[in-house]
Amino acid sequence: MSTTFDGAVIKEQGVTFAIAVVKRGTLANFLQKKDAFSYFSRFFGNIPTVLMEQDIHGVPQYYGRKDIVKFLSSIHPSRIPWKRYTIN
Repeated sequence: MSTTFDGAVIKEQGVTFAIAVVKRGTLANFLQKKDAFSYFSRFFGNIPTVLMEQDIHGVPQYYGRKDIVKFLSSIHPSRIPWKRYTIN
């Protein structure tokens, strides 16, 4: 069974990092957030990983390394090169 998710790998100011989109409510639940962070960190390998969810109005919220979260919070999500990933 395969799983798909939206995400991105970005190189900005010499830092390469990944973003994984998670379902609404994940970041508010400690165990779900921890599990998702661990899962996507393994998927993307040895680069910092950030989780992103959107509220009902489409406003993103990020979780991960503080400098990356601060950067992502300052740009519009449409500027992120989103891609659909499939995990087999």
